[in-house]
Amino acid sequence: MQRRGDVVAAAQGGAEPPAADELPGFDETDRLDDTGALESAAAPERRRTLWWPAALAAVVALCLGVPALVASASSASGSSVSAPSTSSPEAGFARDMATHHQQAIDMSFIVRDRTDNAEVRGLAFDIINTQANQRGMLMGYLDQWGLTQASSAPPMAWMKMAPYQAHDGSLMPGMATNTQLAQLQQLSGTAAEIFYLQLMLNHHKGGIAMAQAYADVAQNAAEKRLADSMVASQSSEIQLMTTMLAERGAKPLPS
Repeated sequence: MQRRGDVVAAAQGGAEPPAADELPGFDETDRLDDTGALESAAAPERRRTLWWPAALAAVVALCLGVPALVASASSASGSSVSAPSTSSPEAGFARDMATHHQQAIDMSFIVRDRTDNAEVRGLAFDIINTQANQRGMLMGYLDQWGLTQASSAPPMAWMKMAPYQAHDGSLMPGMATNTQLAQLQQLSGTAAEIFYLQLMLNHHKGGIAMAQAYADVAQNAAEKRLADSMVASQSSEIQLMTTMLAERGAKPLPS
């Protein structure tokens, strides 16, 4: 069976953050790669210290929609062609995936405070860190293209598929409902771990479908690389979460 250290190291370059109560200084060998994931020059088998207080402030800023810094216009756009239109798949994917990522971040902060289990908390920190950085990159693309972060178009309008039937706060495939989020906030310990893993597993499945749909029609090289990295890392995390559920005597929820 795949263990957490193996899967996260393969998907995110070896970055393994500690529990929330262990936040000493950041290792100078650590850095962010161009897909928003954290990687390190050293990759020990088990989780090592990655977090520092300023990182949490950065995550909060990204969650509020502050665009990530981009190196240059050419590197962020991925080509020399004109900026995408507001109705393009590029803009639609950036907006919708930013919303999708925000819920994953929110759920991960919830479970962080509902369990003391180091493995689940480590997974939650990985998701917070990676998806907050990716969300910032998506918002940065929209800002560079001169497009708004919101649109009057319904979610998923850019995808060649039947419209998703939004319900109870679930705006896109895989998103948890408001009722499910409220339930997660009431649970603790193993029960919270199981429900979080079940919700996040379906959340990742929906996210992968969205990222793959964009990658299939992408006209922007940088954004396509980001989408491809989401598919790869979240596929690995699905395997991990399935194993973690089995270890707790639980199964995934119906998709």
